[in-house]
Amino acid sequence: MPQPDTPSHAVSQLVAERIEALYGQPLAELEALADTTPDTTLLAALTGNHSDLALAESNIAFQLQRLRELTAPDREISRFSAGHILDCARRIAESVATRDAYAKSTTAVLGGLRRVPGLGTQPPAPPVPAAPTATTSRTR
Repeated sequence: MPQPDTPSHAVSQLVAERIEALYGQPLAELEALADTTPDTTLLAALTGNHSDLALAESNIAFQLQRLRELTAPDREISRFSAGHILDCARRIAESVATRDAYAKSTTAVLGGLRRVPGLGTQPPAPPVPAAPTATTSRTR
């Protein structure tokens, strides 16, 4: 999970920058182009993965905020609240796993692609760092 002092969409932003650097166009234009081409293109796959990655990061942020509300020091944790707390924690774990999987696979693909020299003036984009991993503990 991203650290509290880092933006909640840091990984998807870095992936977006890499895609933009590779294609030499803003992500919004690339997404529009991908929407007009068959889903089997590399561009469609990259922009789709980026969208899924951003959605996972948004859900992490939303569920984390909800979890903070449910566990605020001034709130009493009732039996009803406990179910919601567990659900938020489960959804956060699922979204972290989803984010990490999309980040890993998309970064691997982007790492293997290079912009053709002469097609743009931008230098190669720096590699995307791996998404922070969440520590897990076994309960069974």
